Amino acid sequence: MRIIIALALFAFWLVLSGHFEAWLIGFGIGCAVAVALFSGHLGIADREGHPVALLPRALVYWSWLVKEMIVSALRMARLIVDPRLPIAPVLVRVQASQTTPVGLTTYANSITLTPGTISVEVSSRRREILVHAITADTAAGLADGEMDRRVRWLEGKGR
Repeated sequence: MRIIIALALFAFWLVLSGHFEAWLIGFGIGCAVAVALFSGHLGIADREGHPVALLPRALVYWSWLVKEMIVSALRMARLIVDPRLPIAPVLVRVQASQTTPVGLTTYANSITLTPGTISVEVSSRRREILVHAITADTAAGLADGEMDRRVRWLEGKGR
């Protein structure tokens, strides 16, 4: 786990710095390893906070989510340029079938990333999310449960 964190930190540093001198790369590696060791020692980095096992499924899910974000953004653009401006905000409660905090957080964040909806409140006890939607139609899009099923699959629990 710590090796993956150190590699990710070093790769991030390398991309942002753009410096490839040997002594700077050495310091970058040293700092990445130190941060990975300290975070593990302090209990900051754990399996749930860094779910590497989900990466293959996450790539599939993210590609679906990006498509949904584009489709939703186009719908919102059409709604905004409509001369009647048919905006009627609603608050709806959406049931979440996720069983882990990572799954529930992913579902709530996915809702927020989709234009026209924002996760306002998440209840892990009741496993529901209060969502502000710009129209009843955008709220109805959550009712079909497709995003919920896909996040459950991402967790490794569905489909």
